[in-house]
Amino acid sequence: MTNDDTARARAAIGTLPPFEGLDPARASVTRLGGLTNLVFRIDHGGDDLCLRLPGQGTEEYIDRAVEAHNARVAADVGVSPEVLYADAASGVMVTRFLDGTETMTPESFRATPGAPARAAEAFHRLHTSGKGFEFRFELFAMIDDYLKILSSKSVEFPTGYHEVLKEAEAVREALAARPATLAPCHCDPLCENFLDTGTRMWIVDWEYSGMNDPMWDLGDLSVEAGFEAAHDETMMAAYFPGGAGAAEWGRMVIYKAMCDLLWTLWGLIQHANDNPAEDFWAYATGRFARCKTLMATPAFAEHLRAVRKG
Repeated sequence: MTNDDTARARAAIGTLPPFEGLDPARASVTRLGGLTNLVFRIDHGGDDLCLRLPGQGTEEYIDRAVEAHNARVAADVGVSPEVLYADAASGVMVTRFLDGTETMTPESFRATPGAPARAAEAFHRLHTSGKGFEFRFELFAMIDDYLKILSSKSVEFPTGYHEVLKEAEAVREALAARPATLAPCHCDPLCENFLDTGTRMWIVDWEYSGMNDPMWDLGDLSVEAGFEAAHDETMMAAYFPGGAGAAEWGRMVIYKAMCDLLWTLWGLIQHANDNPAEDFWAYATGRFARCKTLMATPAFAEHLRAVRKG
């Protein structure tokens, strides 16, 4: 945590209602993780709160009013912490800090007994809540939006990206032939967005959330966590206690490739914006290579046929 980061957090503490009565100069400020935003744990007299300050350039592709609405719905459903303050204009947000939890990583997701199942159960609770999220997370429209943003920036695409995008038209057609029943979805299930108590999984960070095919959340989590077949089996069995059919498996696997196709562009935007959080060129090219490899397998074609069949 840099002095500038600390100064920004303390400046925010002095102006936000949830921190009323807290002396910014004396506040205990601990930087937490985050690829695009600044996130802090603030001790407010033993009542720990989480302060999120938006990252530079995020206003290009994140609607903060939508995020705030969806985060509150997720909290009401019981899968996310309470939102105490959210400003749609600035993107500043304050939530309860969940103590006694472990922030997940790909390694811990694979190694912790029951973690894939607990995540699936949290997703199922959200997806079947009957609640509505603002925004429709539509894969190909978002790809178009990201391409439009990139058209105004000086950035190189991974070799073959546009050719694979054309091949993905077969996916678009298969999904359109069998439209999913939309549900409130997280849509960006990075492992670090999951907090595990050992008996219950919480989900945070609703920047990309919206109404979507529920299998997107499962497929994307599988990719982010680097799940092997056994982990996927555990996750799907927890989500579908009666057993998942070929079409459900097909959608989940297809979305593994499609989330990489989409998040490749997100990585290129971060690279173009000089985001210092990590090497986003390596992030983008790595995701694209994984997408291309999966789409070239005979199994992917089989899953595509299963989705078309329904």
